Amino acid sequence: MPRQARLDAPGVLHHVMARGIEQSSIFRDSHDMEDFIDRIARIASKKDWFIYAWALMPNHFHLLARTGRKSLSGNMRSLMSGYAGYFNRRHKRHGHLFQNRFKSIVIEEETYFLELVRYIHLNPFRANIMEDISELEHYKYTGHSAIVGNADRPWQDTDEILGRFSTKHRHAIELYQEFLAAGATQGSRHELEGGGLVRSYGGWKEVEKLKRGREKYRTDERILGTSSFVEGILEEAEKQEEKKNTHVTMDSLIRNISKDMGINKEIILGRGRNRRAARARSILAYVWIRYLGQNGNQLAKVLGVSPQYVHRVSSQIEQDNAITSKEVEKWCNSIS
Repeated sequence: MPRQARLDAPGVLHHVMARGIEQSSIFRDSHDMEDFIDRIARIASKKDWFIYAWALMPNHFHLLARTGRKSLSGNMRSLMSGYAGYFNRRHKRHGHLFQNRFKSIVIEEETYFLELVRYIHLNPFRANIMEDISELEHYKYTGHSAIVGNADRPWQDTDEILGRFSTKHRHAIELYQEFLAAGATQGSRHELEGGGLVRSYGGWKEVEKLKRGREKYRTDERILGTSSFVEGILEEAEKQEEKKNTHVTMDSLIRNISKDMGINKEIILGRGRNRRAARARSILAYVWIRYLGQNGNQLAKVLGVSPQYVHRVSSQIEQDNAITSKEVEKWCNSIS
């Protein structure tokens, strides 16, 4: 959901992942990778987030990021939408580049911070992009080379990592290298990627469902942490649900969206093919189903369309990643 309260506020740590649509490549050459890195760096340089670990793979990427002055959702929207536009222009293609929205896991820091740094930076080695782990030290497309001092990336917070090994810089690097090498034989660690992952934007309602059965914690790793940490997240999810705009009726939502977009309410409710009206109906479906968690069948009846239609267009709006949390909150909170 767009309003994250404490969970998506400055200081929250996330493991973020996104893949190319249908497993397609999102980086075709070094030029693409450098462009993507520059975009991460620009956001980090403004203190909108803090980056500790990252890895670019041919068809996906990983980030270990702490929310800064801007929400994770806002940062990811800037990163992914901007890069997708660049990629499509450069390679003369159209359509979505990424598979759905990004995924993220809220991380219990003390338990998993270093494990994730290691896991993320070992991605190219596990994928056989290189034969020997020592090649990682000069590999440009993970954050490892910056931590060991072989790449100048001032926007990457390497001190936070090295400080957990030693107060002496050189000794800290040596201990970190030993730590990384010790993980080379661990293989894929799916527990660090989660099962049904909580998105930092739009997923807390699903987390709350875990309260129905505590045994699901280990088989559906939506949060990465100890039992007490998971319980805290579940409690926060419940609070978020209580704060949800339950006072919003379908009629008031239609009225607010039509007023904001400058479209007559009756046009939205009609079946005309006017592009602005179709866009408004799609936004309405997104807010009603994805944000408020309401029944799509009810909306389909009001609009005179099939349930499949409202679910499809709401999914398209979510994939476009073009609706901001402020817009959603405005439509839900406006007093007409």
